[in-house]
Amino acid sequence: MPRARNGNVEIEYQSFGDGHPETVLLVNGLGSQMTRWPEAFCEKLVAKGYRAIRFDNRDTGLSTWPTERYVLADMANDGVAVLDAAGVRKAHIAGVSMGGMIVQRLALDHRDRVLSMTSIMSTTGAADAFKSTPEAAAVLNLPPPDPKADFEAFVLNRMANARTIGSPAHPWTDEENRTRVIAEYHRAFNPVGVGRQRKAVEADGDRTEALKSLRIPVVVLHGADDPLLMKVGGEATAAAIPGAELRIIPGMGHDLPPGLHDIFVDAIVAAASRAKATA
Repeated sequence: MPRARNGNVEIEYQSFGDGHPETVLLVNGLGSQMTRWPEAFCEKLVAKGYRAIRFDNRDTGLSTWPTERYVLADMANDGVAVLDAAGVRKAHIAGVSMGGMIVQRLALDHRDRVLSMTSIMSTTGAADAFKSTPEAAAVLNLPPPDPKADFEAFVLNRMANARTIGSPAHPWTDEENRTRVIAEYHRAFNPVGVGRQRKAVEADGDRTEALKSLRIPVVVLHGADDPLLMKVGGEATAAAIPGAELRIIPGMGHDLPPGLHDIFVDAIVAAASRAKATA
């Protein structure tokens, strides 16, 4: 696969539908690899007439795992480097969870590169807009078993975590869940990188006031049943951005199961279509 470069960091990315005139850049959440945007999902965007580009954030997947500290702006710059490498001047940007925070930072720092934004199951960085259930918070704060010592215990732990934060109306089957956990482990496993990514998120602080200056079409998508980043995060994001459309989805938690692919695609296309209408 191709790679983009931002300073000393190389970013692994993959492009679908290269012949289409407009691009959607898809940004992942904390510790998640670009495969969390499945090929089937990317192809749905292609079917809507868009080029779709997914990539591994730094410290994740097959991108560089830096040892030095970095901030969220660096991760946004990685996204711009991917656009540069792919020959894209302006793009629609969509991010989930931490990826939503990254696309917010990208839209703020690189206004000339962004056509529209879809912020999904994310938040503004304000302390009162990040609430989790105790069980969901444990998913972030309790380390998994060592996979080298007991791989089955590791797999079962990751499966349980996915069920804890997942969408109650669209659950993964145990087979789907297990297959994904094992595939992600064998592709890349970098738990130390998660800690560095969390510090980058924390260092970015509260973006609420800055978000008030955005003047692009924005759709904010959030699960009514999200236990990890409760819907107050989406509500705060939409309230901060002038003209943002808020979509709260019943039965949606903190994941992207196949049953929600069309809802995610519709949100991204809605923001992109508004950009076309105002161009």
